[in-house]
Amino acid sequence: MQKFFVGLMLATATLVAVETRFWQHYDPADYEKATLNKVSLRSDGRVSLAPVFKESFDTDLPYLWAVAEDSKGNVYTGGGSPGATKAKLFQVDASGKGKALLELDGAAIQAIVIDKQDRVYAATNPDGKVYRVVNGQSSVFYDPKAKYIWALAFDSKGNLFVATGDKGEIHRVSPAGQGSVFFTSDETHVRSIAVDGKDHLIAGTEPGGVVIRVSPAGEGFVLYQSAKREITALAVAKDGTVFVAAVGAKSAAVAPPPPPVPTPAPGGGAARPAAAPVPATLTPAPSISGGSEIWSIDSEGAPTRVWQHTSELVYALAFDGQGRLLLGTGNKGRIYRLEEQRLHTTLVNSVSTQITALAGGRNGVVHVATANVGKVFQLGPQLEKEGWLESETLDAGAFSYWGRARYEGDAQGGGVALETRSGNLDRPQKNWSAWAGVPFNSTHGRIGSPAARFLQYRLKLSAAAGGGASPNVSLVEFAYLTKNVAPVVDAIEATPANYRFPAPSTASSPSSPQSLTLPPMGGRRSTSSISLDSGSGSMTFAKGHIGARWRSFDDNGDTMLYKVEIRGVGERDWKLLKDMVRERHISWDSTTMPDGRYQVRVTATDGPSNPPAQALTAAMESEPFLIDNTPPQISGLAATPGSGGLSVRWKAKDALSVIEKAEYSVNGGEWLTALPVTRLADSLELDYAVELPRTGTGEMTIAVRVSDEFENQSVDKVTVR
Repeated sequence: MQKFFVGLMLATATLVAVETRFWQHYDPADYEKATLNKVSLRSDGRVSLAPVFKESFDTDLPYLWAVAEDSKGNVYTGGGSPGATKAKLFQVDASGKGKALLELDGAAIQAIVIDKQDRVYAATNPDGKVYRVVNGQSSVFYDPKAKYIWALAFDSKGNLFVATGDKGEIHRVSPAGQGSVFFTSDETHVRSIAVDGKDHLIAGTEPGGVVIRVSPAGEGFVLYQSAKREITALAVAKDGTVFVAAVGAKSAAVAPPPPPVPTPAPGGGAARPAAAPVPATLTPAPSISGGSEIWSIDSEGAPTRVWQHTSELVYALAFDGQGRLLLGTGNKGRIYRLEEQRLHTTLVNSVSTQITALAGGRNGVVHVATANVGKVFQLGPQLEKEGWLESETLDAGAFSYWGRARYEGDAQGGGVALETRSGNLDRPQKNWSAWAGVPFNSTHGRIGSPAARFLQYRLKLSAAAGGGASPNVSLVEFAYLTKNVAPVVDAIEATPANYRFPAPSTASSPSSPQSLTLPPMGGRRSTSSISLDSGSGSMTFAKGHIGARWRSFDDNGDTMLYKVEIRGVGERDWKLLKDMVRERHISWDSTTMPDGRYQVRVTATDGPSNPPAQALTAAMESEPFLIDNTPPQISGLAATPGSGGLSVRWKAKDALSVIEKAEYSVNGGEWLTALPVTRLADSLELDYAVELPRTGTGEMTIAVRVSDEFENQSVDKVTVR
């Protein structure tokens, strides 16, 4: 597969009209603006059917923080509401019927675990307790006398471990309900715990982001110190590998104390209680600086980063029925699955903002709890029977003809279909064409949508009869050809006299005093300086030369050539100055032309990018400009003695251009500026008068020099004895 063709995608400004272009999607970034419905997207761009994701129960709470399943298939979940004094525990039975089971003291239920006798243990926050629920009746099982209870876990002997804050303690409670502090960390909060196959306790902390392994004897050993602030979740695989979810930048500022009751944040996690600093994932900020990372720590203790995201927060980890790690995230309500070789798949997007808890259940089902809003879902293990992906809109840049569509992938016995629609509005509306299927011959087919500027596609996947593996698609491609349109020349202007553009193979030095740089097209020449913007190309001094430059474009991005012609104002026929010009400027020796007013005509052709029969042209004529190579005349130069010295007078006159400057010199001395009698150098004819002191009794020679605006000069002198 030649994926380098993606460089052609939407690159209308750099391609030629005669060349077929290809719109390709094969990278996850290509689908950022696509709509996915019951399909999953892998990090290498593969699209496949998603696992079934269906709602089990709507609790009518703003957030849930825990979910667990007992041996009979009953699912328990719990959470809270803003301003509430009672936390709610819910049950969804094996038939899918849900109900509110109990209300417990506290603002929210933070954690739920179930023992081997199917007794439910629920921890509340803040100033919470661990309740045991049997046959719908609750009793206080253990009070750690801590501000927060963040997590619960059982070891193989039935001991319950309780992770707390704000003293960073872990309590161990016997099956009889006798408990005490088992381990004290140096951290404010122990945010997450898990038990491995050797009954080691794995604990994640906040604000240091430390992962600690605690032996059954209560001896701690730091496995890993994260660069992140908070370890929100832990999961231990069957082979002993520990997966760690770390979130938030340690440098992030601590938010001010919020109200005493947790409040769900728009687009963020629930707010913390007010008594002490709490983990960042429960603050009311809509996003946490630093994003998330997932690390795996192998049996030897070596950490490896296996996933990261710059903005999403990982709230929960769990394994699916095949032992693959699932990530529950916010604030876009996504569930990711880690695959082999550092690949991951975006499985589903929830209607809720955060995926707060994941728990494996019977028959490969994974139970999902969410926040904003609080719902319970079932994920998998079956795949959806069909799903689709609707792309963003292709803007071809101009009216285009659609060609062949194709895909790369494996139908796996199922179905892969493509539909397209087109239009001339920048977003699909009712006045677009209807969806039209692409009739495939194997993996190729001709697009049936009418020619237009915009195109959209819909990729449909369907499972084989009886279920099984999902079809997958790793690339979709659409060929199109933009209709050729004529180039445009939309501005022409003459350049300053006595300067020329360098030859295409040479470049003049912008620092040279004998060079100038032109301003952008349409800019005015400065009367005080000709050193202007460098974006339009430099010119070098060359007496008698003049030039023209122009602005042009081609909507197809075609290569253009130019023909430049000239004629005098009042003349009928255009005379060729130069043909096959590649640059957008030209200069020439104007001394070969009589003084007068002229126009240039620039004709652009897109011939280099199109067959001769399809090449198009456009032309534009400039405003008249002046060619003047004749110096002004000096007349009436005289030096008249007076009472105080000499009075020198003369007249300067030019046929076509304004007298721009006059100077005088006495006895070969430096040139000094002389002002017109009117003080303004604004006319074709000006009078000058200079009063000079008489020096000695000898002969004096006064020279005068005048220049027009084209830098043509005349010199004359007068001698006084």
